[in-house]
Amino acid sequence: MQKVRKAIIPAAGLGTRFLPATKALAKEMLPIVDKPTIQFIIEEALAAGIEEILIVDGKSKRSIEDHFDSNPELENNLREKGKTELLKLVEETTDINLYFIRQSHPRGLGDAVLTGKAFIGDEPFVVLLGDDLMQDEVPLTKQLIDQYEQTGDSTLAVMRVPHEEVSKYGVIDPEEEVDDGLYRVSKFVEKPQPDQAPSDLAIIGRYLLTPEIFEELEKTTPGKGNEIQLTDAIDALNQRQNVYAHEFKGNRYDVGSKIGFLETNIEFGLKHPQTGQELRAYIKDLAKHLD
Repeated sequence: MQKVRKAIIPAAGLGTRFLPATKALAKEMLPIVDKPTIQFIIEEALAAGIEEILIVDGKSKRSIEDHFDSNPELENNLREKGKTELLKLVEETTDINLYFIRQSHPRGLGDAVLTGKAFIGDEPFVVLLGDDLMQDEVPLTKQLIDQYEQTGDSTLAVMRVPHEEVSKYGVIDPEEEVDDGLYRVSKFVEKPQPDQAPSDLAIIGRYLLTPEIFEELEKTTPGKGNEIQLTDAIDALNQRQNVYAHEFKGNRYDVGSKIGFLETNIEFGLKHPQTGQELRAYIKDLAKHLD
């Protein structure tokens, strides 16, 4: 069985939900306290043992490349002033095996993944979406890799969501629970209406896929929004080899919406050693003045 070494991070979206902030700044560079959201995603991949990462970007995404590049002027300035802790933070974002490719015409998540075909070759790989930050004792990506090493098949991360919210997600129709929280899937449904949803188990932005997915993506016709849906290709792949769903039971933070982004900043701010105490005091004082 081949080792899972590579990852794809799609980052070509226009970020329209965060305009005007994302007019010239990549959505993935919006910070959670003091760290860009995409850095959390990359750290999860590295913690899971991923060795090479492809970022599929688009126009106005140069800030991502700059963030993970070295900055000798800044580094020398911090070194000369003895700011060793800040220097360490800056240096942690370099010397990562990152590769970049442009998705010139965004045609959906499936097309973004297909863009990485040459990079992946014939290896299994993971896809990590930047709208979800995951926290657990074992990184979610590592959980998926561990499951793959048991089954040898593609495995998606799912999480139970309120039934009235299923239309926001791809949803699985579980055929059988073969292990605690591991489901063999009958079919995958992209953004069903609540009265047509086969379950409340929603796909949450982490995928471990075998290279056969590229054959299915190449045959997939555009679906909703005239986009190539990754869920449709996974459903087709499921007809020729098992695709499993792993239920994630850790903490998921939605940073793809304004309210989710604000909530995540507050929660992470409360945990941050430099902001936690003052933010907690501020929230308590603010609560006194709210109706």
